[in-house]
Amino acid sequence: MAAQRAYTTHPLVLRRVTVRRVHEVSPWMRRVVLGGAELGPFTRDGINHPAFAAPGFDDHVKLILAADGNVQAALPAQLPHGVEWTPAEHRLTRDYTPRRVDLQAREFDLDFVVHGDGPAETWAASAREGDDLWFVGPKSFLRLPERVDWIHLIGDETALPAIGRFLDERPVAAPAHVLVVVSDDSARQELALRDGDAITWVVAEPGDAVALDAAVRALPVPTGEGYAWAAAESRALLPVRRYLRRERKLPKDRLTITGYWHREEAAEAEAKGTNGVGPVAEGPAGGRIASPLPWLVARAALQLGVVDAVADEPGLSPDVLASRVGVPGPGIGVLLPLLAAHHVVVGPDGEDSLRLGPAGEELLDDHEREEYVGHDAELLLALAHLAPALRDGTSPWQLASGAPLHDTVTRDADRFGELVEECEQLVFLLNGLTADPLWEGVDTCLLTGPGSASVVAALDDAGRRPRLRVAEDDTPASVLRGSVPSRSGSTGRQVPPMSPSRRRPSRTAPTTRPPGSSPGSAPGPGRRSSSRHPVPTA
Repeated sequence: MAAQRAYTTHPLVLRRVTVRRVHEVSPWMRRVVLGGAELGPFTRDGINHPAFAAPGFDDHVKLILAADGNVQAALPAQLPHGVEWTPAEHRLTRDYTPRRVDLQAREFDLDFVVHGDGPAETWAASAREGDDLWFVGPKSFLRLPERVDWIHLIGDETALPAIGRFLDERPVAAPAHVLVVVSDDSARQELALRDGDAITWVVAEPGDAVALDAAVRALPVPTGEGYAWAAAESRALLPVRRYLRRERKLPKDRLTITGYWHREEAAEAEAKGTNGVGPVAEGPAGGRIASPLPWLVARAALQLGVVDAVADEPGLSPDVLASRVGVPGPGIGVLLPLLAAHHVVVGPDGEDSLRLGPAGEELLDDHEREEYVGHDAELLLALAHLAPALRDGTSPWQLASGAPLHDTVTRDADRFGELVEECEQLVFLLNGLTADPLWEGVDTCLLTGPGSASVVAALDDAGRRPRLRVAEDDTPASVLRGSVPSRSGSTGRQVPPMSPSRRRPSRTAPTTRPPGSSPGSAPGPGRRSSSRHPVPTA
């Protein structure tokens, strides 16, 4: 199990800054220097707030704008330990990465690509000295692994602020290979390269996935432990993610890929509430409830390997595809029209060749496909047993699998690992808990469950140092060994193995496996489930 990414969280604070200077970095980029007293510690409405902090090279702040120009009505409510995004009809928010942060001068720079027409670009185009801007964040920053022998920095023009800041500040001393796709040669910038660094500029249309993928594949493959960071148009990054994860086999904690913007057609689909595979079911006032067929078709395509086969070899014929995935021709003949209807796998009219449609490209994203073949997907399928479960007073999962959900999860490292990853978002919600005075007298804290790693991280961020112990079954304990963050750095804490004398048996586990689980995910007949034991973490 890969180590959990090491986040450091910050209290979410609403701040107001003013424009101090504006200048053009290139014909395609405008820099706005922002500053003000609220970048230091300040008090508003009786609440004390800490100074602004953005130590990570790719930290982002959330700008708050308003479609009707009334920004005051669009502001969220400030709470003692965060903000509440109260309803605001005309609120617009956009995330931007500071190019430079000077805490002593209480100012930072934001760079805006000027060939766009979005609300932030429009604001920047008319920004003048003295103009106000409200923002929230950053909420966290991602700490890089302690050992990095090389780093790839990949992006388009929107990624240049983060790439430029990395090269200026060098959070790790490893040589960097920088790859930037720009729409014109004049968009190139002077960057702070050092001996051992290399940079590749590629001129292509914004969001050109083919050009970006080809350029990434042409990067050198260094030896040692590396890190890859990429930011660009979200769909253009899908083949990049696939290549780095599946072919280069970079672990999740050695890879950060972020969609900084969306093509217009993708944004329109998102605004209409579609997920690319089928319509989202509407509520009672929306009329007819959507069919689950698109979801089931996408799930089948992933389980059979159809999406991966077509992605690996575009232009396959249906017969060759059937052979590749081991499905008889008549079966593929039934599936392909359904996939085409929902834009997963399509074939040009009059040609016997197949390629991925827009929805199929989305399914190359590991996070996206988890909705169809991961643990959450199986929870959804179990709801087919909802009616008999309600009658019997049991759970749909137990009727579907023959085992309680807890038993299934705690015997399957992959399932438990999914839950640990989902719980990473808890670090953004725990500031209020860790700020409570009750921790002042706590010497030891016992934790259990997949959120344990996130609670440990939140306590670390708050400077709390109780002795921590995590009580879990054998399989979850092994997952948490690689997930609980180290207090001395960003690597996973090593948890010593338990001696057999400290284990205690639990009841005999059922032998029926849930649909889609691996043969090793549940004990066989006569075997007992793993013991529950405390795991020291500090």
